[in-house]
Amino acid sequence: MFKVAVIGGSGMLGRALVDELTRQAGWQVVATAFSRPSPQTVALDIRDAVAVERFIEQSAPHAVVIAAAERRPDVCEHDPALARALNVDAVRTIAAAANRRGAWTLSISTDYVFDGSHPPYRHDSTPAPLNAYGRSKLEGERALADATDCGCVLRLPLLYGPIVGWSESAVTSLVPAIAASAAPNGQPATMDAWAIRYPTFTPDVAFVIRQMLERHARGETITGIVQWSGDEPMSKYEIAVRLAEALRLDAHLTPQHTPTDATPRPHNCHLASSRLETLGIGRRTPFDTAIRQVLDAFPWHGDAS
Repeated sequence: MFKVAVIGGSGMLGRALVDELTRQAGWQVVATAFSRPSPQTVALDIRDAVAVERFIEQSAPHAVVIAAAERRPDVCEHDPALARALNVDAVRTIAAAANRRGAWTLSISTDYVFDGSHPPYRHDSTPAPLNAYGRSKLEGERALADATDCGCVLRLPLLYGPIVGWSESAVTSLVPAIAASAAPNGQPATMDAWAIRYPTFTPDVAFVIRQMLERHARGETITGIVQWSGDEPMSKYEIAVRLAEALRLDAHLTPQHTPTDATPRPHNCHLASSRLETLGIGRRTPFDTAIRQVLDAFPWHGDAS
């Protein structure tokens, strides 16, 4: 029996990963949750080092996937202590506990470790984060490397997938403004057309992680840094246009061609996925196909409030 612990199993990526792994014969999955506990998860605050160590000791996994994090750049900017606790200190604690058990640790990181000025970025490109979120995730990468020799970082870009609310992804968070702009007498919605993003479907990421876990299970462990990304470049404005089409809304959208975010964000952090692709790992669902799956699965009756 191959046992995987998913830390943050109630989040958007965590749920997709648990769904993917529980379909594998001969695998056992134990998932933790903090903000959305359920009977299927173990309650765990990853800031509590004693609780983390107890969980790893009792669950005794062969592999640990850290999908829990503070991923909101604005929150990280205004609360760097929280960002450090979740994105750095917790990673170190989890990885060290897993290392003592001889378990492989996979930690999720971000394209925001780069400044976005010279894409595409390889796994061995020099990081240069622009904001507190990127800095905390880069420190988390280093904390993992310091805590275990049997660990791997998986950098990912903007994620979207099955949701429990519009705000769960920066992709679907655009829907309320799109819907409002399409309402009678609705005001045009201004959308960023400056930053280039590569929306990546969480079920595809879960498939990639499962392939990585399979390699570990057969003794072909991947360590160091790897990256995975969708391959369709889009600004938020372009994402909004495609969302409106999928929702069949006559939205009134205005592109904003200069950066307006209070928190600095990179222009284009396209991640090269070549290290995983060379290993035969990967899957990409076209955005228009995937976003329709997301929207079809989420209750939508024309009211996005």
